[in-house]
Amino acid sequence: MRDPFHNPFPATDEARHVIWEMLVPRDIDAFLAADWSMVAHDFVEDGFIGISGNREEDPDRWTLAFPNLPAYRDEWLKQAKDFAAQPYGEDPRSAIFTTTTLEEIEISGKSALVRKKFDGGIKKVDGTLDVMRWQTLYYCRLHEGRWKISGFTGYLPNPMGKR
Repeated sequence: MRDPFHNPFPATDEARHVIWEMLVPRDIDAFLAADWSMVAHDFVEDGFIGISGNREEDPDRWTLAFPNLPAYRDEWLKQAKDFAAQPYGEDPRSAIFTTTTLEEIEISGKSALVRKKFDGGIKKVDGTLDVMRWQTLYYCRLHEGRWKISGFTGYLPNPMGKR
């Protein structure tokens, strides 16, 4: 059984190990704290773009939601603050870790394609479930000696396509 808190990449697989640490625990902890400064250094600002799949399978419905890093930062902070204001019936950190899977990182030279998936949800105080079911493709680069996020295509359905 998968331990959602355990990095599946050994420290000897340095690139994948540090990318997982960046995109899972550091991202979750920063989001829960609504503290952008915890992740600001994880991005390549120059040329950053974020595509929103709008939870649609059809790429014709995807949008350039984040044409630059400040646009993404502002939306990330808005979502983090909105999330923090919600009453949950379970520990949000544990629930997000349990919902998150990041086991596929393709590396070619100084570039990486990372697949992060969410499949589950967080129980609210009223007994309903805040469903988390989407996926993101992150584009990472080795930049100034560190792996950083240079863009993403996110808010994609999970799963995509008919199975």
